[in-house]
Amino acid sequence: MEKKKYLISACLAGHKCRFDGQAKPVSKIQKLVERGEAVLVCPEVDGGLSTPRPASEIVTEDGKIKVVTKTGRDVTDEFRKGAQVSLEKARQHGASVAILKAKSPSCGYGKIYDGTFSGKLVDGNGLTADLLSENGLSIYSELNFESEGDIGESQG
Repeated sequence: MEKKKYLISACLAGHKCRFDGQAKPVSKIQKLVERGEAVLVCPEVDGGLSTPRPASEIVTEDGKIKVVTKTGRDVTDEFRKGAQVSLEKARQHGASVAILKAKSPSCGYGKIYDGTFSGKLVDGNGLTADLLSENGLSIYSELNFESEGDIGESQG
């Protein structure tokens, strides 16, 4: 039986690709990697941004969603490209579940930072999480995936 594949934010598997050059490893996610059940993505890097990079947040200007850095640079195109790469990887590997970094402007699902760089959270999704969800993937963060019955010890 073929192993189930999970699309996973690379920083949660220990890759130092976050904006600050760090990782946020989660041991249960690292076990999915060890079992060959993980397809790793970093939408921001896949979209062409470097590591480290300035922090980014989602803002709405003139009714349009944009992603901007703390210094004001518009990085929306890079975030959209990275989201598309993540979707292509999910399709290529048959992943139907994504475990993404909470609160991220690319990967956050349910709560993201409000665009003021003040640490305030608001309801919303990152660009990658939105695209994956719109295309039928079940989305979890590292904060809630362990409680979901769909994810756990290997079935295969």
